[in-house]
Amino acid sequence: MPHEQTERIVEINGIELHVMEAGRSDGEPILLLHGFPEFWWAWRNQISALAEAGFRVIAPDLRGYGQSSAPPGWTNYTVEKLVSDVVELAAALRVGRFNLVGHDWGGIIAWTLAARHPVLVHRLVILSAPHLDIVQTVLKDRPTQILKSSYIGFFQLPLLPERMLAAMSFKILRTALSQTARAGTFTFAELNAYQTEWQRPGRLGAMINYYRALVRRRPTILGRIVPPTLIIWGCKDTALDYKLAEASLLQCANGSMITHRNATHWLHLEEPEWVNENLVQYLLGDQELDRHDPGIFEEAG
Repeated sequence: MPHEQTERIVEINGIELHVMEAGRSDGEPILLLHGFPEFWWAWRNQISALAEAGFRVIAPDLRGYGQSSAPPGWTNYTVEKLVSDVVELAAALRVGRFNLVGHDWGGIIAWTLAARHPVLVHRLVILSAPHLDIVQTVLKDRPTQILKSSYIGFFQLPLLPERMLAAMSFKILRTALSQTARAGTFTFAELNAYQTEWQRPGRLGAMINYYRALVRRRPTILGRIVPPTLIIWGCKDTALDYKLAEASLLQCANGSMITHRNATHWLHLEEPEWVNENLVQYLLGDQELDRHDPGIFEEAG
């Protein structure tokens, strides 16, 4: 049976964040940060497994997503504000040090939070997201990644991206999810559930504003990541070159990486049992991760 889940609205930084929780209230806290274009439900295959392992699981809708507030304008979606939301959320929930897991945009936020507030993070797990310091270098060496990231340039246009993505019942977004994942990963009903959240007023513009704010970001250095870090990567990720994973690993003072050769960008949905097993083992302090998975194990630091 799925572990019991509760929801609440938490007011921080002048906005409301919708939060789902599961597990023991006195369990070791773990924050799960979703990516684009999902919401807290991205972790539907992980929440019960982590709660069953004894963790206090906290999965928010990031600002601009789901039932959280979606203030207008790209200036409300800088990485600094997104990091501050997570820090303030933890404080509001009376969470001290916590484990942090992020996928896609949630991973970018998690990298930055771990760099800026290392004392808050017990262990860090990143799925399919690069450390921001290495992106430009990899883009110079890998022209194919420039093509994969071309949609970010399109997102800089005013209004047009919102109109195109919303057209024909969000056909472009629905197709993008289906075509970048293994067949059957996103069912018709699941895509409808995502579409329900995209249709909320202001949410589509907010999601795109993450990318507008990222491009306008002042050049800053995150530096080396101090908390113990596990990178989980799908070798068939069509959005992010594997070189980004390798280069990100080198930014970790105490980093490990596991890969799945048959998984894509959406490995938390495609290979939930494998992801859950390695998440639990790593977060409980077991360094002997599943070396017998269909991927490659690498370790640095």
